[in-house]
Amino acid sequence: MRLIHTAKFEKDYSAAPRDVQHAFDKQERFLAANLQHPSLHAKKYDESTGLWQARVNRSWRFYFTIEGDAYVLHVTYPGARETESSASA
Repeated sequence: MRLIHTAKFEKDYSAAPRDVQHAFDKQERFLAANLQHPSLHAKKYDESTGLWQARVNRSWRFYFTIEGDAYVLHVTYPGARETESSASA
């Protein structure tokens, strides 16, 4: 599968700490090779939009969709932010 980075993803990635970037680089290789790689813990996050979630490390997540023969990476951030945005909605 091909990997496509959105502009939002590129912005988030460059703002992430270097250790998170290195961890993501490893996870991205796993994703390209095998969506069900155990360290990804990939799961369908939103059935209606086809959004998937996978782990970068214990606290960071990334979100992607599957479009044809490509994984389109949309955003990555610490898991804690997900809880904060849900609480404010």
